[in-house]
Amino acid sequence: MDSPQILEFVDRAVCASTGKHLNNLQRGILSGILKRQRYADVAETYGYSSQHVKKASHELLQMLSDVFGEQVKKSNLESVIERQINQNITLGKNNNFKNNRINYINNCPNPSTATPDESQPETPESQEETKNQTNIETIDKLRKFGLSDEQIAEALDIPLEQVKQVDLEE
Repeated sequence: MDSPQILEFVDRAVCASTGKHLNNLQRGILSGILKRQRYADVAETYGYSSQHVKKASHELLQMLSDVFGEQVKKSNLESVIERQINQNITLGKNNNFKNNRINYINNCPNPSTATPDESQPETPESQEETKNQTNIETIDKLRKFGLSDEQIAEALDIPLEQVKQVDLEE
């Protein structure tokens, strides 16, 4: 993912959490950190003192720590953002598991003696229905994050036509 996409992701996450978008200096600081620039270089580019950029950077990293729920520092910014992007693609923003089922949990030391719960066997039709509903919800969430249909198809490893059909089903 390149810098404009990363900045867009962070801006959306910040806006969703705070109701405010990143300003030009904050975007410049993020871009500078990702390019491994010094604060002095960012300050020169945006016409601020190095001290002002350093202070704004500290405030920005603290805000991102609050937004992402983990400590964000200049040294780990890239890995935190990458983790957040992957988490949001994999789980969706709200981490909503309501359509996933656990049929049984094997807590036995010997797997050959495990017996699944057969009290409510799942039919192939209900499995397919659950899978389709989960895909539809996931596709909708990924679109809200600004991913294209092509990116969604690749991320979910499903045909592009299946992603495009979600618009038609609603």
